[in-house]
Amino acid sequence: MPRLHLFADEAGTFDFRTGHNISKYFIVCTVVMPSFEVANDLLALKRSLAWADMPVGDYFHATTDRDAIRQQVFDAILKHDFSIQATIMEKRKAAPKIRPSDHRFYQYGWYYHFLHGMEKPLEACDELHVTAASIGTKKGQIAFTDAVRDVIRQTEGKKRKVRSSFWQCQSDPCLQVADYCTWAIQRKWERGDRAYFDLIADRITYEYDMFQKGTIYYYD
Repeated sequence: MPRLHLFADEAGTFDFRTGHNISKYFIVCTVVMPSFEVANDLLALKRSLAWADMPVGDYFHATTDRDAIRQQVFDAILKHDFSIQATIMEKRKAAPKIRPSDHRFYQYGWYYHFLHGMEKPLEACDELHVTAASIGTKKGQIAFTDAVRDVIRQTEGKKRKVRSSFWQCQSDPCLQVADYCTWAIQRKWERGDRAYFDLIADRITYEYDMFQKGTIYYYD
C-alpha cells in the first residue's frame, strides 16, 4: 500500500468556560482511506437528492443536514473502505499551560493524536497525503496550518513521504466524510447520543479520552 489519504476535521470550541453553545470537549478526528472513490458517490448522491427536490445544500455538512439526508450520506460512505481515529480532550481538565493560544492547544491535540493513534492505520503506507479542514479566519489559518505541519514533521516525516493540504470542507467530498464522522463522535461525547456513532463504530481504530485520568478541573 504505497500511499494513503488522511482527511481531518475537529469538533468543539476554543472557549475554556461553561456556557450556552460552548462544547465540553474538543475532538481531533481523522479518516484514513486508500482511495477517493467515496467522493464520486457523494457527488452522485447530491445530484440525486437535488433531482428528488430534497433540501440539499452546496455540500454535505452533518450539523445542518436533515436526518433524512444524513442517513443517506452515511449509507453512501459506509460502502467504502476507511478507518477512523479520534482524540477526545475534556477542556475543563486542560491545564492553562497547554492552552496559551488556540493554535497551541490545537497542536497539542494533533501531536498526541499522531503519536498514539496513527501507528496502526498508517503502518503499511510509504506515502501519506494529509488534508485537513481549514479552521478559523483566513489570517488565523496560518497559525493552525503551521501547527499541524510541525506535528506531521515531528511524527511522520522520518517514517514516510508526507504532503499536507488545508482546504475548505466544501471543496472536497472526502473532507465531508471526516465532518460526518467527527460529528457522530461528538454527539456521543457531548450528548450521549449514539444513534449515528453506532453506524461507524466498527470503523474506529482509535478513540481515546486524553485527560481521562485527570482529577483537576480548571473551571466549572
